[in-house]
Amino acid sequence: MTTTRRTYLGDGLHTSPLALGATMSVYRTSEPQVPPETALATLHAAVDAGVTFIDTADAYGHGGNEELVGRLLADRRDEVTLATKFGITGDLRAARRQARGDRAYVPQCCDASLTRLGTDRIDLYYLHRPDPAVPIEETVGAMAELVTAGKVAHIGLCEVTADELRRAHAVHPVAAVQSEWSVWSRDVETNVVPAAAELGIGFVPYSPLGRGFLAGTVSAESLAGDDLRRVLMPRYRDENLPANLAAVSAIAAVADQAGATQAQVSLAWLIARGRAFGLPVVPVVSTRSPQRVVENLAGTGLRLSAEQIARLDGIATAVAGPRSRDLNWVSAGRE
Repeated sequence: MTTTRRTYLGDGLHTSPLALGATMSVYRTSEPQVPPETALATLHAAVDAGVTFIDTADAYGHGGNEELVGRLLADRRDEVTLATKFGITGDLRAARRQARGDRAYVPQCCDASLTRLGTDRIDLYYLHRPDPAVPIEETVGAMAELVTAGKVAHIGLCEVTADELRRAHAVHPVAAVQSEWSVWSRDVETNVVPAAAELGIGFVPYSPLGRGFLAGTVSAESLAGDDLRRVLMPRYRDENLPANLAAVSAIAAVADQAGATQAQVSLAWLIARGRAFGLPVVPVVSTRSPQRVVENLAGTGLRLSAEQIARLDGIATAVAGPRSRDLNWVSAGRE
């Protein structure tokens, strides 16, 4: 392994400083899925590099991603900090997605995930989205029973408000919050991040590279007509692209100055922002490339100057369009 660094999130959970999102997802519906053997090779390469925090969900590939991760665990279970999620029903990539978190549903999901993963324990079990029809105390109470049963070691929550986080934490300690947070998505800093810091809960930002936008891999030409980012996320639509490409141009300038990639700079800014809040941050990044895993991991150790951080701080105010077309699907719409 190339790194022995560990990050303490909360509730006694320690992880590698970067997580690999094992979605291996694509955004263009006409593009073929990543071959399983290629995806598995990337997972093995990540663990070899020291990225041992592996993140998946029952909704990814309708359970297929958990089965893929299970193939990694068959050989390397003791090396991996395993995170998976439950609670999203319907199609994750379409308007039909919904959330479910009633007490009876929670253990069913856990048992199904354990079977697909081929293991007897989940290190970090997330509620993927709160169910608006079920008090979060009920959902977390059922998750706490999984901890008592030895099936789950730690509990996490995704896209919760500060109030939901406090209520959940009062039922059972929460180890981590996973929400979108990046140099261009900072709404969580108003309420959720301060609440997590106060309660001693770590943060696992998803889409820390803006689904490629902050890494410099998205352009008007690269967004095909069937790219789901255009449908689900207004920032990627034609009317918002010029303003957003201009807004994130500061990342390239800082990257040139720092002798780093745009992805590394984006991750370094996020971790520095966490330090400013007194909050441990472990970004979760999805990639198909073993080389990108190593590159991204190096970004977690990059230290930016105060001037560079200040320059990046101004990006979010110039961004056009919300981060989701349905703000009730994310915490910003419910705060």
